Amino acid sequence: MDELGTAIITLEEYLFRSSTRASAAELQKLIADDFIEIGAAGNQFGKSEVLSRLPSEDAPEITADNYELRRLSDECVQLLYRATLKRRGDTEPSYSKRCSIWAMNSGSWQMCYHQGTPCQPF
Repeated sequence: MDELGTAIITLEEYLFRSSTRASAAELQKLIADDFIEIGAAGNQFGKSEVLSRLPSEDAPEITADNYELRRLSDECVQLLYRATLKRRGDTEPSYSKRCSIWAMNSGSWQMCYHQGTPCQPF
């Protein structure tokens, strides 16, 4: 993975942390104003919903692998990966294939799109 790929993976994994997810200030910096998320059930969310939901949510433990970075332009990249989520109280983890799009905005990378599609265990 090149330097840009490493930086984007680091940002993505920073969003996995419960301390990051609990910080509206950190989320404000990392999530683009025009952000769209398509949830596992097919629901669409924007930045305001994420900022109101994540800080109060009991964050799952998230691990990821099989990263693939695709450059869409000089200032826009797509990160594909597999994620395993373990929520408190669940006996089994859930699995998903994920896609995030990161764009350079005012000199820093921000997530502008995210989707997680449930899948069979890997």
